[in-house]
Amino acid sequence: MFAKLLRKTEIPRLYLYALHGMLLVSLLGISVWFIGGENALSGKAANQNGIATIAHRGASGYAPECTLASYRLGVRMGADYIEIDLQQTKDGELIAMHDETVNRTTDGRGKIRNMTLADIKALDAGSWFNDKRPMYAREEYANEKVPTLREIFETFGKDTHYMLETKSPDDNPGLEEKMWALVQEFDLADHIAVQSFSKESLQKIRAWDDNVVLFQLLWYNRHALISDAKLNDIRSYANGVGANFLRIDENFVRKVKAAGLLMFPYTVNYQVNMDKALLWGADGIHTDYPDRLKEVIEEESNA
Repeated sequence: MFAKLLRKTEIPRLYLYALHGMLLVSLLGISVWFIGGENALSGKAANQNGIATIAHRGASGYAPECTLASYRLGVRMGADYIEIDLQQTKDGELIAMHDETVNRTTDGRGKIRNMTLADIKALDAGSWFNDKRPMYAREEYANEKVPTLREIFETFGKDTHYMLETKSPDDNPGLEEKMWALVQEFDLADHIAVQSFSKESLQKIRAWDDNVVLFQLLWYNRHALISDAKLNDIRSYANGVGANFLRIDENFVRKVKAAGLLMFPYTVNYQVNMDKALLWGADGIHTDYPDRLKEVIEEESNA
């Protein structure tokens, strides 16, 4: 009966093939949209467990943040990314520092944008950290220096991946251009991801490279909620979202991932919270203790 109907309709075989082909293309397009965020890290810092470990300001639980000592330790501990906050000096040099001033993490005072690189290189960026350590270890990081992005790239090259954060781009005009010039000079486009609280900063970088992995950072002062419209907007220029862990929950993570975006919460330092983040489906986790996170990931994979 079914064969008779087919003969009556006389649908050309070529037409059927074309119809099937169009259907397959459509399904493939939907799949690519849905898993686009997941595939964004392939060939960059995806590991065998599928979870990226980001050494937050280096292994900053063990060494002074944003220094070569901290980054070396993060690499040694097997972090998939070392996270580098970028600020710009008065004379246009890019340095690694989280704050807009040198007050908290050096023995100096002042805004970075009002200081030259020579001014900043004269500072001790390690002794403040030693003061929190046992007496026998208090000389270990004395006179540690603030590194430039160039120095970091020269030190590690392609031996690691870099999570670069453009800090206060409105107050640091030209920061993205200088960052990207260094990425190109060292041929590291396949070894970086970029994150920022600035949508405009990320859009600028996206215009230069369609393949670089970008994260929109979000900060919540209360329980985190995000709309479909916000997620659709982020998806138009970025691959993922980074949000403060203590304000998000499983529903937030699942919603971000359902939109086809990667979810990288920050900063997760205790095992109980690492376990939660993994249970919720985080794709990567920022931590001051990359060795702890690597152990938790391994335990989960062997459970």
